[in-house]
Amino acid sequence: MIRGILIILAFLELGSLLNEWIGTAVPGSVIGMLLLFVALQVRLVKLEHVKPTADILTQNMALFFVPAGVGLMNYFGFIADHWMVIILASVISTVMVLATVGLIHQKLEKKD
Repeated sequence: MIRGILIILAFLELGSLLNEWIGTAVPGSVIGMLLLFVALQVRLVKLEHVKPTADILTQNMALFFVPAGVGLMNYFGFIADHWMVIILASVISTVMVLATVGLIHQKLEKKD
């Protein structure tokens, strides 16, 4: 379990360092998880080393959203003032994502 945590944290830190060095808009945590994915695919990291830790983190993922939810309370006034724009943007972006995914799925199914 400790080995899995250390591996995941190492890739998280590597992604953060790369993000600072390159200066991309992609968060370091995303870069780190992509690097971990690549390391798993090329068998640089063994799945059995990180799977138990990743399973526990995934099962308790709701805990990671608590700070973000609490942070939203700091912006309650802003959200209350602009709730209609926020909902409209959410609905429009959701419909656009659904349409895009649907069209890509249809095109990929035609190729088979």
